[in-house]
Amino acid sequence: MALKTINPTKTAAWTKLQAHFETIAHTHMNDLFAQQANRADVMTIKWEDFYVDYSKHRISEDTIKLLLELAEEVDLKDAMSKYFGGDTINKTEGREVLHTALRNPENAQVHVDGKNVMSDIYKVKQTIKEFSNKVIEGELKTYKDQPFTDIVNIGIGGSDLGPAMVVDALTYYKNHLNTHFVSNVDGDHVNEVIKNLNPETTLFVIVSKTFTTQETLSNANTLRTWFLKHAPKTAVSKHFVAVSTNIEKVKAFGIDENNIFPMWNWVGGRFSLWSAVGLSISLAVGFDHFDKLLLGAHKMDEHFKTEDFDKNIPVITALLSVWYNNFFNAESEAVIPYSQYLNQFATYLQQGIMESNGKSVDRNGAKVNYQTGTIIWGEPGTNSQHAFFQLIHQGTKLIPAEFIGFAKSLHGDQGHQDKLMSNFFAQTEALMSGKSQKSVIDELKAQNVSEEKIKELTPFKIFDGNKPTTTFLIEKLTPESLGKLIAMYEHKIFVQGIIWNIFSYDQFGVELGKQLANTILEELEDDNVMNNHDQSTKNLINYYKKQK
Repeated sequence: MALKTINPTKTAAWTKLQAHFETIAHTHMNDLFAQQANRADVMTIKWEDFYVDYSKHRISEDTIKLLLELAEEVDLKDAMSKYFGGDTINKTEGREVLHTALRNPENAQVHVDGKNVMSDIYKVKQTIKEFSNKVIEGELKTYKDQPFTDIVNIGIGGSDLGPAMVVDALTYYKNHLNTHFVSNVDGDHVNEVIKNLNPETTLFVIVSKTFTTQETLSNANTLRTWFLKHAPKTAVSKHFVAVSTNIEKVKAFGIDENNIFPMWNWVGGRFSLWSAVGLSISLAVGFDHFDKLLLGAHKMDEHFKTEDFDKNIPVITALLSVWYNNFFNAESEAVIPYSQYLNQFATYLQQGIMESNGKSVDRNGAKVNYQTGTIIWGEPGTNSQHAFFQLIHQGTKLIPAEFIGFAKSLHGDQGHQDKLMSNFFAQTEALMSGKSQKSVIDELKAQNVSEEKIKELTPFKIFDGNKPTTTFLIEKLTPESLGKLIAMYEHKIFVQGIIWNIFSYDQFGVELGKQLANTILEELEDDNVMNNHDQSTKNLINYYKKQK
C-alpha cells in the first residue's frame, strides 16, 4: 500500500499552528522559563543512555500539542506501519525502504514479495563475521602469504560516507588494521592514498551496487592497475573483494565469486552502512562492535516504533525542525557534536537529510508551495565556537542547533572532559539567554571603562539570545550509542518527509549532472565541443582543454 498524500498546509493543525505562531513568534525563551517552573523537566526525554533536552526552544506546551496534532492528521502512525512493514513506500523507484530490517533480531518477520528476508540478512551477517575475523586474526592471507595490514574502501555517497564516518567515530575501538577511504574521482585523492599503501599487504573493498558508478570504478581500476605493477594478475582475487549485485561485472574485474557480498534493492545507499556496505566497519573495529552498532540502531527502531509521540525522540526532533523550517522560515540547522570523534558526522548527515528531503514535488506529483528540506551543516565543538558561532549568536539568521555531547570521555582525561563539557553547557545557555544592555553596561562599568567608551561599545556587546537548541547528552560514545544516534536521524528524516508529503527515498536530483558529465567527458577526450552547451559552459570547456 502506498503512503497517504496529505498536504500539511491544508490540515486543521497547520492552520492552528499558523495562528499560534503569530502569538509566540517573538516571545523570549527567558520569559517562557519564568512562566513555567518545571519547563526543563517537562521538555526532556530520558531514554536508555540518552538525555534529550528540548526546553531551549521557542515553543510552549501548546506548540508541542499542535505539532503532535499535525503528526496525527497526516497519519504518521499509518506511515510508520508501512515503513517498518515493507510496503513499497519508495513509490517512484518501486522499492521498499527496509534498512531497519538489517538490524532486526534473527527471529523477526520482515517480508518482501512474500518472503521473509531475515534468513538472507543473517546469512550475509555470518559471512561478514567470518571474513572479518579471518582478516583481523591473520588467517586470511595475502598472495605472499602475509597478514593484511591495510584496508581500502572504494565507494562514493552512501557507499563511502556512512562507513567512513562510523570508522572515524569508533577510532577508539579500532584494531591494528589501517583503514583508508577513496571516494572522489579526483585523481589526486586516490594517488595520495596510494602513497601510504604496501600493495603486498592491502585489501581493497569495492562498494558499488551496480558496479558501474563512474567515480568508484575509476578509482578501483586505478588501484588495480597500481596493484598489478607489484603483483601477478592472479593476486587480484586475493586482494580485492566487492559489495555489489552485479556478479558478472565483479567477476570480470577479477574478484572471486566467493568474495562478493550481496546488496538488496530494498536498502537505499545512504542508509546502507548496516548491510555488507559496512564491511569496512566490521574489518576496522571487529564484527562484535559492528554488531553492537546494529543493536543500538535496533533499540532506536523499537523506541520510534512503540513510544508515544510526545516522548518519542525522532518524532519530537522532526516536529521541531518542521516548526522552524515552515513557520520561522529558518533554512538551516547546525549539528554540533562535542566530540572530535564525530568530526565527519555533519557531513554524513548532509547526504542523509538533504538528499532525502530536498524535494519540491509532493507525493501527488504537484509542485509544493511550502518549504521542504533543511540545509545541514556543522563542526565539532569547541573548534566551531572559534569559527561560525559568531553568526549563530549575533548574526541575522535564525539557526536552530542540535548539540551532541557525552558525559564520559573514552580516554578518561577528566580535566579535558570538564573543559569540553563546560563549553557544551555554556553555549546552549548563552544562545538562549543572551546578554542584555544592562548586563553589558554593568560589566563594562566593573572594568572601569569610561562612560563614553561604554556608550560606544554597548551595542556591539549585546546578545539577543532566544536562539533555539536541542541538547543530546549521552552517557558515552560506544558502538551501541552511535547506532542509536544514527538511527534517530534516519527516523527524523522519515517523519519530516511524511509531514511534508514528499518521497524521501528517491534521489533523481543527482542524476542530471551525471548524465551531462558523461557527454562532456567524451568531448574532453577528443577535439570537438558540441554546440548544444550554453555559451558559458562551452567557453569553460574550451579554456580547460587549452590548459591541459
